[in-house]
Amino acid sequence: MHAAQIAGLFREHNRSLVAFLRSRLDSLAEAQEVAQEAYARLLRLERPEQVGFLRAYLFRIAQNLVVDRLRQRQVREQAPEHELFEELLDTPAPERRALAAEQLRAVRAALRELPRKTAAAFVLHVIEGRDFATIATSMRLTERMVRYHVARALGHCRARLDAEDQS
Repeated sequence: MHAAQIAGLFREHNRSLVAFLRSRLDSLAEAQEVAQEAYARLLRLERPEQVGFLRAYLFRIAQNLVVDRLRQRQVREQAPEHELFEELLDTPAPERRALAAEQLRAVRAALRELPRKTAAAFVLHVIEGRDFATIATSMRLTERMVRYHVARALGHCRARLDAEDQS
């Protein structure tokens, strides 16, 4: 039921959500990314029945993500480049490779748990870097459905990675 509600929200309000985000971020690509993350967070709610008005909650999540993103931009603009990568550079290369390999394994396993279309849309967009319009044409779906599938896969993969981190 919860996923169906989110799909309905997506169908009815995604265009206005992306426009709202684009006006704050000055970037369509970033607005689409933040919208996907907002839907993914809605999908991960433990008790969705406690939220009275999902649309308002979706926009609140998105606004909070915008604030975070704008803060990150400001930090990046003010910090010297070497400070941004200090933590990564301090981690020995073999450990970075091992961590990346473990995360890749977890993402592959998570994608195998998803429906074929959902996993395919995610791979085409996130891994291969194709835009939603191209994916929609090749998969014979609407752009809105491609966005839904990518957001669903993203939420699922993040949940699996978070579960791996906690174990």
